[in-house]
This record gives sequence, structure tokens and C-alpha cells, in this order.
Amino acid sequence: MHLKRLIIAAILLPLIYFYITKLAAEYFLFLLVIAAAAAQYEFYSMYNVKGFLRYAGIGFGAAVILCMFFSGTFSADLFVFSFLAIVTLRLFLRRNPSSALHDAASVVTAVIYIPWLLGYQLYLRENGSEWIIFLYGCVWASDSLAYYIGKGIGRRKLYEEISPNKTIAGAVGSIAGGMAGAVILKITLVNYISLSLMQAAVLGMIIGMVAIIGDLTESMFKRDAGVKDSSSIVPGHGGILDKIDSVLFAGPVLYWISITFGLIK
Repeated sequence: MHLKRLIIAAILLPLIYFYITKLAAEYFLFLLVIAAAAAQYEFYSMYNVKGFLRYAGIGFGAAVILCMFFSGTFSADLFVFSFLAIVTLRLFLRRNPSSALHDAASVVTAVIYIPWLLGYQLYLRENGSEWIIFLYGCVWASDSLAYYIGKGIGRRKLYEEISPNKTIAGAVGSIAGGMAGAVILKITLVNYISLSLMQAAVLGMIIGMVAIIGDLTESMFKRDAGVKDSSSIVPGHGGILDKIDSVLFAGPVLYWISITFGLIK
């Protein structure tokens, strides 16, 4: 299992690096739309949202990302329209009122949780593709160190009701991994980002902390839905949502902190 994970990572990471750094922003937009659609599909499958409602939610999710790309901001009007449209569709397409709130809430939650949060990466990329490399590199280092430290020395559970396998040692590893990844990236691949080593380490620490919350949030949804993985589309890794759960939270937080302190425009 570990060998399979390493082989897939060794193949995908160089391709993703080339895709993000060498191609135009529109290609990155396309990647986000596809990733969001796949993750939303998994989320709706977990919560048994079927038929036109499922595809309407995916369509509105794509519209959110496109709006964030072309207008440079997210329109509250678009979200209100999406909510009204989803509720109206539920009203007339399924005449049985049973589980109406479940259906509408599941669709709307996925639109906020996945495409809206993913869309903040577009704002980061406007300031250079190195910010995307920094984000994903820190999250990858955080997740990796959390896994190996938690598996090696983890004893005391972090949040057993939500994720029985996660430990406090693993959480510490996540924070340490984020910091280490940030410093290494600052020195090597993205040394032209206008950050000091201290600033990079602090951002990495925050990313490592937020990555834990993102991971636990998806675990909460999966436990509520009664599934282990969002899907099995990625061999040895689960589903698309399983792979982006940490970065869903880390992306917006990195953007908000960076713009608040003048690190990006």
C-alpha cells in the first residue's frame, strides 16, 4: 500500500508542478473546476443526493469558480441565486417533502465547502504560481509528517469520535511538517517569494494547524454519512475529496493572512 502511494505520488507530483508553473492561468482554472466537480460528485454520493439536484449543485459550483476567476471576486448574488434555484428544483422535482432539508442543505453545503473554498487558490495564483506550489508543498509535508509520526509514536487520540486513527503526536507532526515544508520551499523552489524564513515558518505552522481542521472536517462528514473514503477513484489514496480536504481550508487561510499582512496584493 505504501509503495503504491509513493509510486503514484512520484508520477503525479512532477506533472502537477509542470501544469501549475508552466501553463497559463486558464489551465489552472480548468483543473480546479474538474477537481471541484469530482469532489462534489463524491460528496453528493456520500449523502445520497441523486438526479438533477446533484448535477445542478455541480453546475453551480463550476459557476462559483468561474465567477471568482473572471470577476476577481465572489458575488453574493450568485450564491443567493444558487440557493433559490436549488430549493426551487427540490420543490418541483421531488414532490415528497420527506428529507427536503437534507437534500437542499447537502447541495448548498457542498457548493460552499468545495468550489468556493477551492476558488481562493485563483487569488493566490494571481500573485504568482509559486504561491500555489508553496500551499500544496506545505500541505503535503504536513500530511506526510502527520501520518508517519502518528503511525510511529502516536498513542493518545486527538479526536476519537471523528477520526479514531488520528493522534496528538500526528497533529504535532502536521504542524512541524508544515513549518519544515515552508522553510525548505522558501530556500529551494520558491525562494523568490517575498518572505523571510521566519515568515515562511509561521505561515507553514498555520497551514499545518489548518490542515488538521480540514482533515477532521471531512472525517466528520464521512462519519456522518457512514463511509470510510469519499470514493476509491485514486488507488491507495481514496477519493478526490480525501486528497484535497486539507487544502480546502488551508488555501483561504493562506490568502487571508497573506493579504492582511501585505505579503500579496
